[in-house]
Amino acid sequence: MTTDLNYTRIDFVTDQEVRWCPGCGDYTLLKSVQTFLSSLKIERENHVFVSGIGCAARFPYYVETYGIHGIHGRAPAIASGVAIANPDLTVWVVTGDGDALSIGGNHLIHAIRRNVDINILLFNNQIYGLTKGQYSPTSEIGKRTKTSPLGSIDQPFNPVSLALGAGASFVARTVDIDIKHTTEMLEAAYQHQGTSVVEIYQNCNVFNDKAFASLTGRAERDLTRMNLEPGKPIIFGPEDEYGVILTTEGAKIVEVASVGIENLYIHDPGRSDPSAAFALSALAGGPTEPTPMGVFRDVDQLTYEEAVADQIDQATERHGEGDLENLLTSSGTWSLD
Repeated sequence: MTTDLNYTRIDFVTDQEVRWCPGCGDYTLLKSVQTFLSSLKIERENHVFVSGIGCAARFPYYVETYGIHGIHGRAPAIASGVAIANPDLTVWVVTGDGDALSIGGNHLIHAIRRNVDINILLFNNQIYGLTKGQYSPTSEIGKRTKTSPLGSIDQPFNPVSLALGAGASFVARTVDIDIKHTTEMLEAAYQHQGTSVVEIYQNCNVFNDKAFASLTGRAERDLTRMNLEPGKPIIFGPEDEYGVILTTEGAKIVEVASVGIENLYIHDPGRSDPSAAFALSALAGGPTEPTPMGVFRDVDQLTYEEAVADQIDQATERHGEGDLENLLTSSGTWSLD
């Protein structure tokens, strides 16, 4: 185990050939994660990356840490076991919109409700990339694909709303091409104790190219991107002419001149009541509309590991140290001649 913690990104690069399509947004995210890890001054052996199935799931091969390439949708369950059994490790889940929200939907929400201390990076490209372009749980209504030739009629999931609805103690959103913002979200997720969910809009340039162009294009992003900054009103637009207020019916976009800047919502991700964060998450029906970006919620809650440790302490106080051999040979067992 190394004692030199002056890492650079190269220290987190493996000898494996990176096999994503040229131009895929995953390349940028891989570099962002590797660079971020090198800044933490944590030994590589103390990080574990867990994935399921999909393009994003190749991540453990490309990061020089411990890693587990699991099965479809089960990464949160595997990661939960790793984290609970090894509380000193930093555990990362890398998953996609199909892997996390389709076959893995139950595993995702149960990891969130338990508040296991894991960091879930949900790469959302709104398409199935590995299996060649079928519509996914986040594809917009009307999306024409091989499995929806007349256009998808499924109402898409909003991953941020889903996580908040499951009681997530930390939820954020960023986009692959914005390395600075992505790094800030990784740092915030890492600092959080409990389950952190970071939705990352990720471009699939083969099957869903430019799906997030309105959030990244120079001409469009000022009109569509709302940066969530704690303690500040939510303002956006080329001239900061638009803002957000909260009403009894939810969050609403208004012209600042018509309501006054003093009446805009002051963003507070630390609010114990998740209703404001949920209202913000529901503002955009998709990335072509004005979309909040940043940390929606970041609150302190008892983690699953803390609850497990408390139960063990209580049991030990009442009954003394456990005896595994005695347990295995207690009543209810028998011998066969």
